[in-house]
Amino acid sequence: MPLPASPSPADPPLRPHSAHWGVFSAGWRDGELAVQPHPGDPDPNPLIDNFKTALHHRARVTTPMVRRGWLQDGPGPDARRGQDSFVPMAWGEVLDRLANELRRVQQAHGCEAIFGGSYGWSSAGRFHHAQSQVHRFLNTTLGGYVRSVNSYSAGASGPMLPHVIGTMEEVARRNVTWEQIVEHTDVVLAFGGMALKNSRVASGGISRHIERESMRAAAARGCRFVSISPLKSDLPDEAAFDWLPAVPGTDTALMLALVHQLVSDGAHDRAFIDRYCDGWGPFEDYLMGRSDGVPKSCAWAAPICGLPEQQLIELARALVGQRVLVVVAHSLQRSQHGEQPVWMGAVLAAALGQLGLPGGGYNYALGTLAHYGKRNNAVPAAALPQGDNGVKAFIPVARISDMLLHPGQPFDYNGQRRTYPHIRLAYWAGGNPFHHHQDLQRLADAFRTLDTFVVHEIAWTATARHADIVLPCTMTLEREDIGATPTDPLVVAMHRIAEPHGLARDDYDIFCDLAERLGGLQAFSEGRDTRQWLAHLYERTRAGLQAMGEEAPDFETFWQRGELLLPQKDDDGGILRAFRHDPEGARLATPSGKVQISSPVVAGFGYADCPGHPAWLPPSFAPDAAHPLWLVANQPHARLHSQLDFGAHSQSTKRQGREVCTLHPAAAAARGIREGDTVRLFNEIGACLASAHLCAEMREDVVQLPTGAWYDPALDAQGRPMCAHGNPNVLTRDIGTSSLAQGCAGQLSTVQVERFDEPLPPIRAYEPPPSS
Repeated sequence: MPLPASPSPADPPLRPHSAHWGVFSAGWRDGELAVQPHPGDPDPNPLIDNFKTALHHRARVTTPMVRRGWLQDGPGPDARRGQDSFVPMAWGEVLDRLANELRRVQQAHGCEAIFGGSYGWSSAGRFHHAQSQVHRFLNTTLGGYVRSVNSYSAGASGPMLPHVIGTMEEVARRNVTWEQIVEHTDVVLAFGGMALKNSRVASGGISRHIERESMRAAAARGCRFVSISPLKSDLPDEAAFDWLPAVPGTDTALMLALVHQLVSDGAHDRAFIDRYCDGWGPFEDYLMGRSDGVPKSCAWAAPICGLPEQQLIELARALVGQRVLVVVAHSLQRSQHGEQPVWMGAVLAAALGQLGLPGGGYNYALGTLAHYGKRNNAVPAAALPQGDNGVKAFIPVARISDMLLHPGQPFDYNGQRRTYPHIRLAYWAGGNPFHHHQDLQRLADAFRTLDTFVVHEIAWTATARHADIVLPCTMTLEREDIGATPTDPLVVAMHRIAEPHGLARDDYDIFCDLAERLGGLQAFSEGRDTRQWLAHLYERTRAGLQAMGEEAPDFETFWQRGELLLPQKDDDGGILRAFRHDPEGARLATPSGKVQISSPVVAGFGYADCPGHPAWLPPSFAPDAAHPLWLVANQPHARLHSQLDFGAHSQSTKRQGREVCTLHPAAAAARGIREGDTVRLFNEIGACLASAHLCAEMREDVVQLPTGAWYDPALDAQGRPMCAHGNPNVLTRDIGTSSLAQGCAGQLSTVQVERFDEPLPPIRAYEPPPSS
């Protein structure tokens, strides 16, 4: 589709908008989209440049599409999903067919046969939040759906933290702030680092990126940053940090060794432990080797972590008497036994007596998202109500393939024994499981078991290609919304910047038409159009301001201004500060009301892969002769997850259209690989191609390949399947973190790498599938 006609010579002003990676203004200049970051942002995120070429990209879905096999043969499992052609269809007809299919599944199998997937970041707008829209539709119109719980990012920590110290919301968002670190912190122990590419994004938007400057200011005052990561790039130069290149996945062993050294020296804070903690005795028996004969000393941990014993001893002793903040990145718990470093991080902070101190203690995931380490707003933000779900069945979000492939089979989760439901129809909007999930061939096989797979999409992702019904929806620049989040003071009026591409429609309008066909329009829409919903959702914020005696402009005034600055709460340290000041009056929401160093509840679950205290549990998969390298499949720096992978900024970081993987020069030389060579990464799960970049600032036994390149299946000259584009999730194993959380374990895998000398296959990831 051609670009819109150029504006008049007197170009209109840029209009405000927001995305997960920043607040910005946009508009047309000489027929091209212009994007400018918010003037108050001290460190704008270049991801906003991905918008510039995205609106009318060939990958956009332009019209409703129905998979030919589903159209010809009707609903049912089908091995052709992902390889079939599509038939364009008018909106009226496709919605008639979809309404009939939803009614059929509901009447024949019940709402327990419908999975409301839609996991993903979708839009920063609070009304056009795709997950909220689809869940509200399924609840109000059909009566409910099978849901997922937790997230791929925090699948292990979400269920684990409440057993130990508090909810992830409290420990990550309402705890130690960057302001406190700049003023008070002496040492930041960053397990997994604090990469700026991660903290530059935030669900719902972010108006000020302060992490880089905060690290610089803290370091200039004398704060020591220590990054424990196989990649030096996981902390920015502004932190002037010490780098401990530990073996991937060994952080728990390293933390145990630090605490063992503190206890051996008599330097742990016994008074704090006695007053504020529960279950130290069983843990200390394990730590000192009394229960298993293995003291968890620095000498024990050194070969596990790949670090010198003396370095660990010196680090432990350097923490004594300092204001220490322990940070554990999301990445650590995105691997097998990921619950353990989350738990052990809290224990390390407790052993140092630091919990609840300004700038000290434990702030889980600080640096992982731009929301963390910020003050909270004093008034509520807009959020679309989702209605009541009449279905009680759920799965941990990363167990979708297991659910679809093994209906009726039992699974463990957080002390419960549950059963996978038999899903006949999956409805997805605003997410791309072919980014988040592991073992993509297995995921594709899982989706082929469905009767019907429905997807709302802006573009032909692999998820859309595996669907039966693909409905083109608008992207954020093509609709109005409100950008808001509880930890950013700026509420943004997200103005429409462009008209919808092709026949794309807002998710809300699609669901209104479906709800009308199913007799549920009033329950779903409550009689409001989009602008009326925006005014209705804004009213909650306006009423909060009015109750505080603050300026509370009406909706139209806010919309014309383009933004509204909210008051924020005091930086009070949250539940951990309150607990430290008054351990009886501000008890934690744990069984003992204290920090659970050991947990009788978790011990009672009887899980061998998650015992009753934090422990070092070796991985089931480690490098061997066949697959000698660790694969670190971390987050990309040029896009958010897989969003707008076809955008200008994301494309500028690829080589020959392929994703770039990073190897140590020694590992590359041993394999005859040079800078810029195309390489094949492979293991028993699958294979992919990538372009090699050599970097000495990483462990020699590691290869790093970021997630987010759109899945592009192809065959090599020997007929072996691979992803031609460089999606590492063809190499990651689809296993849960443990029986307790069943989280995503996709951060780490094991692989071999070789130079790829065959003719390079074309990149087809952005090409629409065949249609007729």
